[in-house]
This record gives sequence, C-alpha cells and structure tokens, in this order.
Amino acid sequence: VQLQASGGGLVQTGGSLRLSCATSGRRLDMYTMGWFRQAPGKEREFVAARPWKGGSTYYADSVKGRFTISRDNAKNTVYLQMNSLNAEDTAVYYCAARFRGGVTTESLDYDSWGQGTLVTVSS
Repeated sequence: VQLQASGGGLVQTGGSLRLSCATSGRRLDMYTMGWFRQAPGKEREFVAARPWKGGSTYYADSVKGRFTISRDNAKNTVYLQMNSLNAEDTAVYYCAARFRGGVTTESLDYDSWGQGTLVTVSS
C-alpha cells in the first residue's frame, strides 16, 4: 500500500489541525493504521493507531484526550485530528500501515510509511 500524508502546517498554541493519510493499493480495511511523529533531535515515537479489525484505538499518553485517529475505508483515508496543540507537538508526522496485524507502538512492525508532514506549533 502507498501512503501520502498531508495537512501539516503552522498553528498557534491551543489550535487544531487535521492530518490526512491517503492510501492506494490494497483495501484500507486490511491494515492497522498508525501515526508516528519525530521531533527535531529526537527518535520517532508512536502517536496513535487504529486496528484493522475494528476495536479500540490506542494513543500515546502525551496525546490522549487531545488527538483522535479515525479512518474512512470508503475513501481509503486515515485522519488524525489534533486539538489543544502545544509546542511539544511540533514534529514531522508520519502515517504507517501494518498488513493484517494488530496494533503495536513499535515503528519496525509497520510495513509501509508515508513521506511525513510537518506540524509546527508556535507560542
């Protein structure tokens, strides 16, 4: 599956953004979808994931209650709604897909990656 992330940009502290991850190739409902991010000088970290078979979504503690991952299988698109943004959310955000696998927070478990979209939160 091919992934293309978009929707990043510059936003003020407390603002919101919605990231999109458009997919092509295999059906989206065959993939667990995740979002990761990498801040300057830091390692890539897990943000959120939604399992391919349905069920609970998973969030990093740092974004729980502020971010929401959703998917529209008909549009082959995954979204990350980000609210109450702060400077610590500044990073390049990546969407990732795991074929018929359960949710995992480990980036190495994901098969395909998008190119990343930059989110910058200014104070």
